Parts: sequence; C-alpha cells; structure tokens
Amino acid sequence: MSRTFHQLTSTRVNSRRLRYLKMAITLHSKSLPFPNSLFLRPLSSSRKIYVATATIHCFVSPSPAMDPQPSKKHVAVCGGGVIGVCTAYFLAKKGAAVTLIEKSSIACAASGKAGGFLALDWCDGGPLSSLARASFYLHRSLSEELNGPENYGYRPLTTLSLTVTESSSSKSSGNSNSILPSWVDGPAKSPRTIGSTETTAQVHPQLFTKTLLSKAVNDYNVEVVIGKVESVGVDEGGRAESVVLEGGRVIASEAVVLSLGPWSGKFEMLSSIFNVSGLKAHSIVLEPKEADAITPHALFLSYHPAQGGKPMDPEVYPRPTVGLLLSLHLGHGEVYLCGMSSEQEVPDDPETISGDPESIKVLKRVARTVSSHLGEAEARVKAEQACFLPCTEDSVPIIGEIPGIKGCYVGTGHSCWGILNGPATGAALAELVMDGHSSIVDLTRFSPARFVGHRKRVLT
Repeated sequence: MSRTFHQLTSTRVNSRRLRYLKMAITLHSKSLPFPNSLFLRPLSSSRKIYVATATIHCFVSPSPAMDPQPSKKHVAVCGGGVIGVCTAYFLAKKGAAVTLIEKSSIACAASGKAGGFLALDWCDGGPLSSLARASFYLHRSLSEELNGPENYGYRPLTTLSLTVTESSSSKSSGNSNSILPSWVDGPAKSPRTIGSTETTAQVHPQLFTKTLLSKAVNDYNVEVVIGKVESVGVDEGGRAESVVLEGGRVIASEAVVLSLGPWSGKFEMLSSIFNVSGLKAHSIVLEPKEADAITPHALFLSYHPAQGGKPMDPEVYPRPTVGLLLSLHLGHGEVYLCGMSSEQEVPDDPETISGDPESIKVLKRVARTVSSHLGEAEARVKAEQACFLPCTEDSVPIIGEIPGIKGCYVGTGHSCWGILNGPATGAALAELVMDGHSSIVDLTRFSPARFVGHRKRVLT
C-alpha cells in the first residue's frame, strides 16, 4: 500500500493516504481534574432512537454553570480525540454550552499515539488542500494562544526525504552530506529537503489535545462525561435532541456532533450511510541518552531491507519533551518512529489495542540503522504501540450534517492527517452548528450526503 518517497512532493499526499500512518506517544494520563457534574433526563416515548454498536466511555469534567443560560445552545460532542476536542473548543468559544462525551479517556487512541506532524502544502492539488492550509495556520495561532512550545511541543522543523539501504552489518556509513543532521549516521543516501520551517511543524498530539480541552473546560465551561453512547435521540420532526448513554441516562441537546474516529463504522446511524474502516498503524517512542544531539529534523524514508523485497516508508520525528512529561521527569527529548500498517478489525475498546511484535521489531531495526543514537544500547524504549486510523471509501474526510437528521453532524475519516486537520475541522463544524454554514472552509466536498446515492446502489 505504500510508495517510495522519491515519488514525493506532488504525490506525497497520495502516498500518505495509502499508508495512513501517523501515530506516537507514550504518556497515558488516565484522568483530568474534572469533578462529576451532569444533568440527565428520561427519554419520552415519542422519540425515535438510533441504536448503535459503538461504545464511548465517559469522563466527567467540571461545569461551573450547571444550568447554562437559556440563550446558550446545548451541543453534545461524542468523541474525545483531537476532532471532538477541537470541535468542543470552537463551539464553546462561539457561545455554545458543550458536553463532550468520551469512550475511555481523552486522546487514548490515535490522537494519543500519533506523530503530530503538520504540513502546510502537502495536500495541495487535492480535496484536502483548503482544509490543510487553514488548519496549519490555526495550529500556529493556537500555539500562540496556548503557549504551544512549552505546553505541547509545538515547533517548526525541517523535513527531509532520504533513502536508507540496510546492510547485513548496518554499520554507519560516515555520511558527511551537509543536508543531513549529524545524528543521522547510518547508510543514508539522496537526501532532499521536502519541508522548511515555514511549511512543516509538529506538536505532541496527546498534550495538544489535552491542553486544548483544559482551556475549553477552564475558560468556556465545557463539561466532559465518560460513558458509553448507545444512541442519538431524534424527535418527531427528525431533529436530534439527545444522546442516550448506557443505562438509560440521557443528555439533552439541541445539536449532536459525532466524532468517533474509526469507531464511526460501528455506529449504526453512520454505518447505514457510509463506511469508515480502521488501518492499524504501529509506532515506537525512544528516549536517546544523548537527546541534545537530536536536532528537529523530520525524516521520511525509503527504506530497503537487507533481505530485499518492497521498500518500506518509515517516518522519524524527533520531538521535545515538554509540559506534563517534564513534570513527571520522563526525560528531555524523544524520537518517534512509525511505518508499519495493516487493515484489521477495529476492537470495541481502544485500551485493548497493542502493537504486533513483528511490526515493532522492524521499527526498532529501522531506528538503529538510521542512527547509532537510536540503537538499543543508546536509547530507552518508552513505548511500543499501535492505533487505528479512520479511513473512508474515497480517502476524503466526512464533515457535515447527517442527511435526514437535522442538527446531527459528523466529523471523521481523517486518516493520517487527523492531528493536522483537527483545528480547521473543529472550527468549521462549530460554524456549521452555530451559524448554519462554514466560512473557514467550504465543506461541500466533505459532506456525508455524497455517499447517500452510492450507498443505495451498493446495497441493491
């Protein structure tokens, strides 16, 4: 499914669509300082219920205003990954009373195990171009607002593509090429600059998601609930009016946003219209002993194994250890590698996802081949992990109002570009919910309505 990086720049986005790789991060903070607070009411017999097989466990956050002012529009956002959190943040900033419902814990899946790579123009020429550009600049402005460099490792970086041919000994080639950083001392050839500090950047994805949510909770009274979402309540007029949790609890709302990632395919209301599958992507996180020697250079590799076969496309992202990670004394720098993916069934519980041993073994071999600083003797393994990336039938995210259900919206299917496109997706959905249209991005191309006729033809 992958392509070499020497088919890059203009075809780079297609390569990444096919690979859908973007992961990483070790820290698993199990909770946020959110006390319980939520009003629930029973569902009347006149409402229709869409029962779904998706699960969403719930986390509870502080809500200083238990009874929001009548003028505020109540919105329930389902899903505590980067898309859901960004949507909740921008909704609350526009004046909505927001309840964020999460399945297990905030950023526990792909949003907590992604690489956090951001690119301004890698989606140019395709349907994601305007979304990616808007989101790249939103990341920059959010970093200024949230002190991103200190709180979640936002920084511009130089991005290189190179070819690495694995030898039986995997000894350093002593490469003296001026483009390559000194820590890349393996058998690397043909380096090219494919991103500058003006066009590529990075964040620590889990810390970005949690920092944004903390801002939403503390400044805009977003309420966070952990619980299993079973259905969306729809009134007799065909308008969404509640989210029903396991056990019969009901969260009343005037609008509902479903940002369920790869679990969208398990939610009947969504799966009856379109398919979202999951691509299992693997990653490791290393902590080098000489972390100061690792410069901010992202590497996109065309990697040729010693035993031959099709080249692989691993990615290497050094990133600073910041914020919460530093406070827990977990080191001063880390390196994230990803590059092994396969289509598999998405499990119900994100906490049960683990990496396949053979894929992890390959990534470790890539690490020590690329740099002596990343070998077993020179770097501690902080994480061996995997996550599922949400993939759509046409490789384009699904963002918009669900056909036939007023006031119910969806944001999913971002594959390997979820962290990049989270802010613009959230801002666009907030505008759509609150204003009736999106001005930041034209959502026509992303509308779920594009699948309605196609789905009927497939089913017949």
